[in-house]
Amino acid sequence: MAEAINKKAAIIGGGVIGGGWAARFLLNGWDVAVFDPDPQAERKINEVLANARRSLPALYDRSLPEEGKLTFHDDMAKAVSDAQWIQESVPEQLALKHKILAQIQAHAPSDCLIGSSTSGFKPSELQQGSIKPEKIIVAHPFNPVYLLPLIEVVPSAATDAATLEAGCDVLRSVGLKPLVVRKEIDAHIADRLLEAVWREGLWLVHDEVATTEEIDDAIRYGFGLRWAQMGLFETYRIAGGEAGMEHFIGQFGPALKWPWTKLMDVPELTPELTARIAQQSDDQSGHMSIRDLERLRDDNLVGMMRALKKSGSGAGGTINDHEASLPEPMPINDLPVTGDRQIPQSWTDYNGHMNEAHYVEVSSQASDRFMELVGADANYIASGGSYFTVETHVCYLHEISAGDHIRVTTQLIKGEGKKLHLFHRLINDEGAVAATIETMLLHVDLKTRRTSEPGGVVATNLAEMAKRHADLPKPDQLGRAIG
Repeated sequence: MAEAINKKAAIIGGGVIGGGWAARFLLNGWDVAVFDPDPQAERKINEVLANARRSLPALYDRSLPEEGKLTFHDDMAKAVSDAQWIQESVPEQLALKHKILAQIQAHAPSDCLIGSSTSGFKPSELQQGSIKPEKIIVAHPFNPVYLLPLIEVVPSAATDAATLEAGCDVLRSVGLKPLVVRKEIDAHIADRLLEAVWREGLWLVHDEVATTEEIDDAIRYGFGLRWAQMGLFETYRIAGGEAGMEHFIGQFGPALKWPWTKLMDVPELTPELTARIAQQSDDQSGHMSIRDLERLRDDNLVGMMRALKKSGSGAGGTINDHEASLPEPMPINDLPVTGDRQIPQSWTDYNGHMNEAHYVEVSSQASDRFMELVGADANYIASGGSYFTVETHVCYLHEISAGDHIRVTTQLIKGEGKKLHLFHRLINDEGAVAATIETMLLHVDLKTRRTSEPGGVVATNLAEMAKRHADLPKPDQLGRAIG
């Protein structure tokens, strides 16, 4: 299913979640057909897409596939025809979901898997009365779907292992992290945890212990940051010190019997309590529009997930895995493409264009990729050899702004002996060279930390690359001094 040539996803229901699904598939190269009777569906989804185009590619250091084609339909049969994946995201009413799922299966390809975005219903409940129950599973996402990678995948007894794995392959192919829930249970896993925190939060507001902002502060300045990389149990394992989880449970386990929690009860959501919560929420962030809050949320998520990407922890590992599966770019003007990416918002400064430091970062990434191409890859470095940068010269020709797509080509100027002389060009979507970066590197023995001759395979590959680049014209900016 994930290997389809013309990949098409059908999104049934174009609200916040359906729009996020549409963006996730579309920006990963799938054609997307949307069915939603809401006359505002197209406007709403295009607004979600604007945020997604701004943020999702910013997670990656390589370009996502070329965007697919987005279409809107008032005929469900046309929307689901030829689809390889169908995602149902209609309101949480079981009777409505039964009706919509029956309509989908009446027109969908016989082998097409249908994922439901339900946050609470079990798959066996969704499958009741279905002509093909084995093709319906729960695929519960988290908002914003186009950024957060977690998808709770819940099969029933009717779902065979091959079908389940094929569905997970599709989800992984668009950068998601399938979490297969091993037993059917109301509200799955994550929402049950969220519900516990939500209940306690309602009581804290009800009892006037804390405001909505103070409760959010307790999460975002404290344990929320730990949870982003380690979750619940690994966080507590560290809290147990060198003795680990067993010590933690022995020390803090007795507190679970103390009368702290009101998890088995919920305050009545009276008009007064609802009004208090709404007013406190407005006081907290009412000065910003929902779209402004979404963009702030997305920028913060990109920043945190990019930090996790560096270590491969949590969501960062999913991004790294997805990035590694993206296709390699084709050469430009007989030069290898050593960078192909969108510029993230965090790379821009007060003038609105890319900061100088990130030109050097792009150069570093391009040099690393060139090293891999000639054999100085991770295995080579582990064996004790590498290149160190000793000099860099940047020439700025055109502004580069957040959201711009750039490709980097690398020309080998000289690759003899210890020296590696490279010339990078940053090319924008108009085909213009926006900047050039000339860099000199020296080969180093990592054991002695002294310069040395490169190993045989690298020297051989550099000699072959030098022959291919020998007849290329020398860049105008090569060797230029300041001014």
